[in-house]
Amino acid sequence: MSRTLLGTTNTGRTLIGYVVMIAITIGLFFVIRAQGASLVAPPAHEGAALHTTGSGHGSDLAHVLLAIAVVVIVARLTGAAFQRWLKQPAVMGEIVAGLMLGPSVLGAISPEMQSFLLPASVAPSLGVVAKIGVVLFMFLVGLELDPKLLRGSSHATLAISHASIIAPFLLGSTLALAIYPIYSHAGIDFTVFALFLGVSMSVTAFPVLARILTDRRMQSSALGVTALACAAVDDASAWCLLAFVSGVATAQLDGAWLTIGLVVAYVAFVLLAVRPFARWLAEREERSKEPVSITTLAIVFGMLLLSAAATETIGIHALFGAFLFGVVIPHDGRLAEQIRARLEDVVVVLLVPIFFAFTGMRTQIGLVSGATDWLICGVIVLVATMGKFGGSLVAARFAGLGWRDASALGILMNTRGLMELIVLNVGLDMGVLSPTLFAMLVLMALVTTFATTPVLELINRLAPAPERALAGAPGERAP
Repeated sequence: MSRTLLGTTNTGRTLIGYVVMIAITIGLFFVIRAQGASLVAPPAHEGAALHTTGSGHGSDLAHVLLAIAVVVIVARLTGAAFQRWLKQPAVMGEIVAGLMLGPSVLGAISPEMQSFLLPASVAPSLGVVAKIGVVLFMFLVGLELDPKLLRGSSHATLAISHASIIAPFLLGSTLALAIYPIYSHAGIDFTVFALFLGVSMSVTAFPVLARILTDRRMQSSALGVTALACAAVDDASAWCLLAFVSGVATAQLDGAWLTIGLVVAYVAFVLLAVRPFARWLAEREERSKEPVSITTLAIVFGMLLLSAAATETIGIHALFGAFLFGVVIPHDGRLAEQIRARLEDVVVVLLVPIFFAFTGMRTQIGLVSGATDWLICGVIVLVATMGKFGGSLVAARFAGLGWRDASALGILMNTRGLMELIVLNVGLDMGVLSPTLFAMLVLMALVTTFATTPVLELINRLAPAPERALAGAPGERAP
């Protein structure tokens, strides 16, 4: 088994510290909630979100197909350019490509071209395709989540991971006290706003982090294994937290406990009834020498969509149901391997870029105007970085890591990327985020993720030779 940076820790001390950390978090959030209860947001105004309807003409299909073709080609070219010349994961280029095709860049340069390539009439169709793509992507994320990273995680790993959630969550909730009266509206309760802003600061993009580690040949190093274990716990915890916040927001506090109860019941049903069936299906495929049949794939995809529909009906978004169903399928079995082989390329090459383009159509960076807006945007980036990096760094130092490795782990945990965009789109759909705040948070996701590789490279250069071996310098095979 690959080694991590975390050795034997004092279980009792870690457990006491963990309980104290959770208790303080809950107490501080209630203090923040009490302070925000008297805040008043401005009234909602028309045009607060992107609402477009199709024209109903037969040419809409041609527009949709043209838009998808342009999105896929531009995303692939931009992703390749970022990977080759900027040494960034291809997904970063694809995210930027989606924003470039929207009103923030192409629309500002040539509104006629932007209107021709991505007319407003195709937004509903692209939106549906994008959401289906993200549902399938979250299923793949759950499918690739190695349970060994969760079961094999030490108490220190859990503490570091949850510290990297708690610190930005508290800082984001505190920041909500300042920006709620400016960027929210009277229809959104402060508690919901603060919860969602806290969650949006707390996400780590496990797939992007894994890609960065693989590109730098760090995935088998001590630092790489530690980061993957922390990110896996972070991912699972953050999505559970998002499910809770979505339930509270959908129920607008009054029916939140009913929603939470339904979520707990559904998770129990999946673990007790669906997981045994998924394991039986996987074991049956292990005994077969033939490729996975179309019937088996139909059963898997049917159950995936039913799980997504169930959580959407409950009120916590379809993404959680897709992720949960992916988790219960054995990670390293033949069934999971063949599902990934058949589905991954279609999702990554075709559907995820459509999600980026749809996000780009909804992101209007021009709304961030004036010194005040840009100052608040900078504060958001600073708070998000301080929370993720600072929380991970302090917890890692408490667990016994040196300053260099603790800093590198903090930088890796500050990676957001695609997962953050998914969370932000959920917030925009629910009306919790205004278009201006949405644009600010999208910029935060880009800046924090883009900074990961160069800052990690800087830490590697500054680290002494023994620690640099742990960090897996580019071009070196980690031990």
